[in-house]
Amino acid sequence: MNIQASDLGKVAVLLGGTSAEREVSLMSGQGVLQALLSRGVDAHPFDPAGRDLSELKKHGFQRCFIALHGRHGEDGTVQGALELLGIPYTGSGVMASSVAMDKVMTKRLWSAEGLPTPRYVWLSPEQQTREHVRQVPDELGLPLIIKPPREGSSIGVTKVRGYSQMQDAVSLSARYDPDVLCEEFIEGEEVTCPVLGSGAEARALPVIRIVAPEGAYDYQNKYFTDDVKYQCPSGLPPEEEAEIQRIVLASYRALGCRGWGRADLMIRASDRKPFLLEMNTSPGMTGHSLVPMSARAIGLSYEDLCLQVLAGATLDSPVKPQAGA
Repeated sequence: MNIQASDLGKVAVLLGGTSAEREVSLMSGQGVLQALLSRGVDAHPFDPAGRDLSELKKHGFQRCFIALHGRHGEDGTVQGALELLGIPYTGSGVMASSVAMDKVMTKRLWSAEGLPTPRYVWLSPEQQTREHVRQVPDELGLPLIIKPPREGSSIGVTKVRGYSQMQDAVSLSARYDPDVLCEEFIEGEEVTCPVLGSGAEARALPVIRIVAPEGAYDYQNKYFTDDVKYQCPSGLPPEEEAEIQRIVLASYRALGCRGWGRADLMIRASDRKPFLLEMNTSPGMTGHSLVPMSARAIGLSYEDLCLQVLAGATLDSPVKPQAGA
């Protein structure tokens, strides 16, 4: 793909924001910004935490690279604002971003499409009583995972091994989201698989196998240590890798995603069956991030990856209706 920087216009790299993942977003955004500048793009940092989005129009920005993570960045809200401003942006549109940000809604949709995802129990605020909470392990077994359905980067996540841990885990999760997602724990290997492109043109990139110390692939290990080992090529049998890529593409299209994304999965040790955990519609682009790692495996540099994602910036409704039509 031959992309001319001059064709991309004045670009805002949206970074930081107000979510619990602000720190990671700042790292992602700075990486993207430097990559675009190195390729001659007229790119500028823009932190919505300190500036009104209406300034984008005022200052003549022609497209946005969304390097925001979590709420008010990955959940359809910023996408909706950019739709109203008429400024094309990277990644999924309003609906796909909103649905993918909510792990419960994502699981409902995947289940309806016959795609494999771990069994779960959703606890609304009214259902977070001791009586309800104690019943969850009876349904899902132990250990199990408790997480806020609308956060990322493993924030507020607990692996529960016994009944006595349940209430504290639910309380921790509820600090980040009023709803709580309790999920069956899949014993096995964790993998991730990025996707680039849209519709029929979307393609799955190489699978990455994640080997975390004692299985603790948490916020600290994701971004601030070198203890986690990433294997790309994954070393999985070719038929397993192909099946994971097939499922990931199906999950991406089912959600209506576009531009780019990254699905996280577990491969169950007992029968090697893959299970979808979540879809990230604004993946990390830090020095520890996985989409650039997978892209490198097919000869796509970090800089070219950023250019390709930016070149795909669009709107849900790129053609504006004529007045009176």
